[in-house]
Amino acid sequence: MRRVAVAVIAAALLLPAVPAAAAPASGSVTWTVQPAGKNGPDGRRWIEQTLDPGKTVTEHLAVRNFGDTSAVFALKAADGYLTDKGRFNMLPSDRKSVDGGTWISVQKSVTVGPQETKVVPFTITVPVSVSPGDHPAGIAATIAGKQGTVQVESRVGFRVLLRASGAVVESASAGELKARYERSWNPFRPGAVSLSYAAANTGNVRLPVQARAEVSSLLGTRTASADLGELLPGGTTAGAARVEGVWALGRVKTTVTLSKGVPATVTTWVVPWPQLFVLVAAAALVWSMRWNARRKRRRLEHLLEAARQEGRAGA
Repeated sequence: MRRVAVAVIAAALLLPAVPAAAAPASGSVTWTVQPAGKNGPDGRRWIEQTLDPGKTVTEHLAVRNFGDTSAVFALKAADGYLTDKGRFNMLPSDRKSVDGGTWISVQKSVTVGPQETKVVPFTITVPVSVSPGDHPAGIAATIAGKQGTVQVESRVGFRVLLRASGAVVESASAGELKARYERSWNPFRPGAVSLSYAAANTGNVRLPVQARAEVSSLLGTRTASADLGELLPGGTTAGAARVEGVWALGRVKTTVTLSKGVPATVTTWVVPWPQLFVLVAAAALVWSMRWNARRKRRRLEHLLEAARQEGRAGA
């Protein structure tokens, strides 16, 4: 059931264009959490700060209770991460934060009356010894409740994208590259190369990653491109592609290049069996035609010789 609660906040963090809202299992409370200034929501969809090591800044969040009764919301900050589908989320309450989530200090709870909005300040303090780059986090307002005998935590929050100033490194790598040639048994049609790899952000800032796959053989080069979305520092995602129109003969070289990355290459060897079968069949047909022609020629020569012998005997 804890996974259900995590799914609720994931939706809130990923749909920042409108105020995020959620309701617990009882359906009695609905609320929203937004970045704010001292006087209320300020229109930002998330908070983004670039700060020097050791610096502290104050930000604000606004919690609005759409229900008909007062509600007490627990306020929590945690490290941010991307899900397998590339969506931003923050660690659940049972996992300890070790990065940007620990930089945020906020009061433990806030009571919000019915149809009321309350603004709560929180501070962001950058450690003195922090490494340069991105340290994503999130902050949320939560309500704990029960579904039957199971404890459920419903929470709504937004992203807090933190960057420590210093040298920015944008780099990515493609590892575990595998390629497989898929032939067409129609000898007059090309095949395709299916490939898979693991894309990793090896830099220190979030990075939108584009991938380009290139397949080269003796008979030409084919390419395909893909958008892998955004990767956080240290993050990985699975990449795959299918490159069509490949005429394979012997050595086939497959190369994947990521934006801000070093190309990765793998080589496969392909025997063009359908085309070889055609060549063998054509060679057999030519041999058969020549053999039949020689046989007919020998038979004709034999008949002519027999006729000549018969003619000489008659003379």
